[in-house]
Amino acid sequence: MSLSPTPRSTITRLRERARSAQGDLYAVLDAGLVCHLGLVRDGAPVVLPTGYGRIDDTVYVHGSTGAGYLRIADGAPICLTVTHLDGVVYARSVFHHSMNYRSAVVHGTARAVTDPAERLAALRAIVEQLSPGSWEHARQPTPRELAATAVFGIDLTEASVKVRTGPPGDDEEDIATGGRWAGVLPVRTVFGAPEPCPTLPVGAPAPEHVGARRGPRGN
Repeated sequence: MSLSPTPRSTITRLRERARSAQGDLYAVLDAGLVCHLGLVRDGAPVVLPTGYGRIDDTVYVHGSTGAGYLRIADGAPICLTVTHLDGVVYARSVFHHSMNYRSAVVHGTARAVTDPAERLAALRAIVEQLSPGSWEHARQPTPRELAATAVFGIDLTEASVKVRTGPPGDDEEDIATGGRWAGVLPVRTVFGAPEPCPTLPVGAPAPEHVGARRGPRGN
């Protein structure tokens, strides 16, 4: 399926980098760990980094019910972004330096999730987005913890995806002149060796769902 563009979600600059397939949007979101959530608070813009999770055509975020921004989020216009930096692009001119990246921008209205089943599914999606396998391994939330947690859903109907890949786009005269290096320095997120909590028994092994993530991410 294709994304349905709106005036806000239509890419107007470097349109060749736009992606229109719904699967491209899912791929960018599903590969991320942190999103940036933008909203207006007290008449001023606020952009906050937070974890998230996706179920079908909804992205979920959560936080403490005491958080100031969450108290005003229900029904508020929201802009949510996810960006992956895949490479630094070195060109022969500083004008053409760039980045290889994948990015998604979602516009929508935040919706407070009150249905108990949807809330639990949303929290599971958020946990599994950051730490796959943890929902089944760790203790489930208690009623008190659930009551202290606010969950919001944002529909993915209005969204855009932009991707840049490949080498620099140098001017022909700069290529002909020579003498300057150009290319791409790849960027990857790497998970290191698990560091056990000091309160664990000495030598306690990390579970498979943690240890298996060591090394470069497959995104």
